[in-house]
Amino acid sequence: MKKIIAIANQKGGVAKTTTTGALAAGLKQKGYKVLTIDLDPQGNLTDSVGADGYNFPTTYELMKREAKPEEAIQHLEAFDIIPANIMLAGAEQEFSQIGKEQRLKETIAPVVSQYDYIIIDTPPALGVLTVNAFTVADEIIIPTTAGIFAAKGIRQLHDTIVNVQKYCNDKVKIAGILLTKYNPRSNNNKDMRELTEQIGEYIKAPIFKTYIRATVAVEEAQARATDLFTYNGDSTAAADYAAFVDEYLKGDNQ
Repeated sequence: MKKIIAIANQKGGVAKTTTTGALAAGLKQKGYKVLTIDLDPQGNLTDSVGADGYNFPTTYELMKREAKPEEAIQHLEAFDIIPANIMLAGAEQEFSQIGKEQRLKETIAPVVSQYDYIIIDTPPALGVLTVNAFTVADEIIIPTTAGIFAAKGIRQLHDTIVNVQKYCNDKVKIAGILLTKYNPRSNNNKDMRELTEQIGEYIKAPIFKTYIRATVAVEEAQARATDLFTYNGDSTAAADYAAFVDEYLKGDNQ
């Protein structure tokens, strides 16, 4: 079953890029064909796996229809990727024509059938790039830290999803909310988990049972431009993300 997944939360620092890379690498290790799309002008996903964001076409050229997806895809050991760089920051002003929400969907259409999973890393904003991701996606995964502002931001994200469902993609749904950088021994984290669960109930979004514990291995892997499992498969974060991949696949196959 082919599926396009958007990883989204308009709040920064909640491990969107880490989750995108770990989910993609975990699925690839299980034998699936995986493509990631870096839709964040910061290009953190691109940098974190050592992709080239400047000497090859990127999502910017792709969405401007100046390059074909076959030209933009880089085949890496961890997974395939369409990279991004800072040029994508001008998308809000440049993509202003009618149908701007459909640009990503239209441009990647020729390669969708080649992959089992396409995973999109979105920017920390609810603008045209994130809406493009939601318009092409089947599902949305929302990473969030156990903090009051991150939890409340999910409601704003939900409003955007509802509008996309109404006007652009009535089939997209929230697959679940994933708690990241979580400390199960912290009373505050436990309280925030309860708040997140309440918000999840409010927006009718499940909370993944798996949570991702904080560990330096994530930043170390990104600094070395390699995926988490290859860098340190014995780390707590690698174990947590492996469990998350299993949990996601279990729900996906039901």
